[in-house]
Amino acid sequence: MASNTPSLRILMFPWIAHSHLFPFLELAKKLSSRNFHIHFCSTPINLACIKNNLPNSIELVELNLPSLPDLPPHYHTNKNVPPHLMPLLLQAFQMSAPVFTGIVASLEPDLLIYDAFQPWAAKAAATYNIPAVFFSTTNSTSLAFFHHMHTHKNCESFPHSEIRLREYELRDLIAQSAYMEEVQDKDEGFAFGVLRLSSEIVLVKSCGGIEDKYTDYLSKLSERRVLFTGVLVPKPEGEGLEIMKWLRERKPRSVLYISFGSENYLSKEQMVEIAKGLEKSDVGFIWVARPPAGEAARELPEGFEERTKKRGVVVREWAVQAAILADEGVGGFMTHCGWSSVSESVWFGVPVVGMPLKYDQTVNARMVVEAGIGVEVARGGNGEIDGGAVAEAVEKVMGKGGEVIRRRVGEWRKKMEIEEVGAIDQVVKELSRLCANK
Repeated sequence: MASNTPSLRILMFPWIAHSHLFPFLELAKKLSSRNFHIHFCSTPINLACIKNNLPNSIELVELNLPSLPDLPPHYHTNKNVPPHLMPLLLQAFQMSAPVFTGIVASLEPDLLIYDAFQPWAAKAAATYNIPAVFFSTTNSTSLAFFHHMHTHKNCESFPHSEIRLREYELRDLIAQSAYMEEVQDKDEGFAFGVLRLSSEIVLVKSCGGIEDKYTDYLSKLSERRVLFTGVLVPKPEGEGLEIMKWLRERKPRSVLYISFGSENYLSKEQMVEIAKGLEKSDVGFIWVARPPAGEAARELPEGFEERTKKRGVVVREWAVQAAILADEGVGGFMTHCGWSSVSESVWFGVPVVGMPLKYDQTVNARMVVEAGIGVEVARGGNGEIDGGAVAEAVEKVMGKGGEVIRRRVGEWRKKMEIEEVGAIDQVVKELSRLCANK
């Protein structure tokens, strides 16, 4: 029976990376089935890839970034933009604040759900007396760690010793984040200030368990109650694709899936060492080896694909990750440890081989090891990768010793499934209350 209660209208506004876009979309789908009408705002290039098969209760809203000579519209997403243009993309996004304020004024939603890189979105909502709630697509552990680092200007004093950065990781983090400093100087709400702009609560794409102690600390730092949304894993899609046909001919848990996400790229040296590790480990594999936008595919060692063609496939295009992980042929996932990838891996019962590259991925990798749901590839003193270390990590997960890890992943998976429904119930209750108190 249809409800006679008028739908509450929520404006959802993710950062323009696919790793943020899709978790926001999964949350939008869940809320849209619970008497919320969703206005989903992003750039046209991002909306084009999600527009099909959406319920009527999700309405797409275009955010047009300012026209810059070196940043045409097809670059208005992290997935497509060449790495050297990332600072310009962030600049263009910040320049879109007045356009977004106009969207808020026009729609007059009951509530705004916003992301990490746009404190001005929450401020625009406040101008119109609209409550705003921050939604983090990463977990409580990373948020708490980097919030502590931002507040205390160091990471050594973080109260949980399981999470630490190595010297080269700290050095790389500073270098990778340098282009954000100018934005932070101009807007004190950028980065962790967005939590304080959130109305009473913050939403986190995660569940309880190993996260609990970090969630408590995050709540203390942000002075906000933290609510989990569940891990928001999309339904697997990929029936009929050639890669799925190949995978279903493999033995159960015999294939290592390798992917570093849509916004991370390996150096030629790193790819060579992974290839060496795969040859040494002798496991079946699917390796997604997409080059950066505008660059040619990076060469693997001469003869590698020919020597491994009976047991492995190298994919240089987009891959159906959820469908691959859901297949019983997959026994491990070598990943950069982006939170969505870790969540999907555990959701489908697949142990993790962690090889973090930047940002929160390092913290997620430490959490994977702490939780006993995977291993991390050992690195040299400057973060260099060695084929022998790759093979050793793969063996720990794909070999006989991996059964212990697999059981632990199974325990986490059950916990995720149980908590998912209850988490959304609580989120709906709190968002409805904030709308009613508007």
